Amino acid sequence: MKCEHCTRKECSKKSKTDDEENASVDAPRSANEKEEAKDMQEKGEFHKLADAKIFLSDCLACESCLTAKEGARVSQQNAKDFFRFLNLNKKCDTSKHRVLAVSVCPQSLPYFAAKFSLGVTDASRRLCGFLKNLGVHYVFDMTVAADFSILESQKEFVRRYRQHQEEERALPMLTSACPGWVQYAERVLGDPITPHLCTAKSPQQIMGSLVKDYFARQQNLSPDKIVHVIVAPCYDRKLEALREDYYAALHDSRAVDCVLTSGEIAQIMEQSDLPVTEAAVDTLFGGLEEDEVRRHGGASADGYLVHVFRHAAKELFGEDVEGVNCRALRNKDFQEATLEKNGKVLLRFAAAYGFRNIQNMILKLKKGRFPYHFVEVLACPGGCLNGKGQAQAEDGQADRALLRQMEGIYAGIPVQPPEASKHMWRLYQEWLDGTDSPRAQQALHTTHPSSEPPASSLDIKW
Repeated sequence: MKCEHCTRKECSKKSKTDDEENASVDAPRSANEKEEAKDMQEKGEFHKLADAKIFLSDCLACESCLTAKEGARVSQQNAKDFFRFLNLNKKCDTSKHRVLAVSVCPQSLPYFAAKFSLGVTDASRRLCGFLKNLGVHYVFDMTVAADFSILESQKEFVRRYRQHQEEERALPMLTSACPGWVQYAERVLGDPITPHLCTAKSPQQIMGSLVKDYFARQQNLSPDKIVHVIVAPCYDRKLEALREDYYAALHDSRAVDCVLTSGEIAQIMEQSDLPVTEAAVDTLFGGLEEDEVRRHGGASADGYLVHVFRHAAKELFGEDVEGVNCRALRNKDFQEATLEKNGKVLLRFAAAYGFRNIQNMILKLKKGRFPYHFVEVLACPGGCLNGKGQAQAEDGQADRALLRQMEGIYAGIPVQPPEASKHMWRLYQEWLDGTDSPRAQQALHTTHPSSEPPASSLDIKW
């Protein structure tokens, strides 16, 4: 079986069973869900797509999505490349020395907490201490980058909602933080799906600009003197690091030089004989960050649905929403949240995780039968915590026990809404000249091109 629009005669990726592809179990269907259930019984394109049972991240490694040049560059982002950067600083030739900065995704920390059998704050300090013992100069938390991405997504949704009557394709707005989903949408689906993608950059893209632009200027360094490494829960972020970016073009330096998965870092730690020490995370302003780790809303991701829903309810309808209640529909990875008043639905949001739910969403959207205003889309079933770079057992399957432990750890992290981030508001002024400046638009937003699948590529085995 193959993915939609795949150019291969036979897919080299192993097909997955339903349980392997999506860890969710079907939820009982209420009377209000009969129409949804009826839709699932229809014959046609969706059943063919669902029968394929292929991981989205597997599909990214086939010739539909990667050129040979991109494939080679993705495969170079590994532990060997990381140590090459570290070893440059041990050379006598100081012209080759670089400042090494590592940014850690919030969804990676529960993995290290579970591996170390520590609280998430202590795990963060141990990870930071290890990286600095290796020779890393700065270790940053990426929460502030997610603050920017969520806040810009909130503003964009309100703008799209208000212009929906004039511009039919303004809604639904689909999130653009997941690189696997974005790659698939741009290179395989193309128009008419890409106009629905939110233009706010992902946290990784924004963090790259922060480190190579703002932080570089704070340290009086040229961007090419900084090596920026991301620790992430999935392999798709390695591909995201290759995206062309405004600041990369401006400074002739990539915003992210290398991406390592949480599992790759854990393997380095297990094979190392460095003493166990702890260190606090750094800030972009100089000095050390507060010890307590914080997160956004959402069960296993950055909480776009929760925060955009609350903001839209207040901004568009004057409604203060304390808790956002999501109910599972077809399965645990397709959930819905609605805002209702006087029997009328004002907002209808959804979360679609995993390839099967994404394909179902695409089919209904193309047929004009998708009733949602906003969808949080993630390629991995179960969300970012279930990224293939950290939640996998030795046999390559999902480690369910580890994932449940990570979900419990993540749920216990204190929630801080993006609007409460003092660092973000300071950066808006010092870095971007205000919240609505041309500089803010360039730094925090992107475009989503539509293109035909490339004719040839390198088939990468993750």
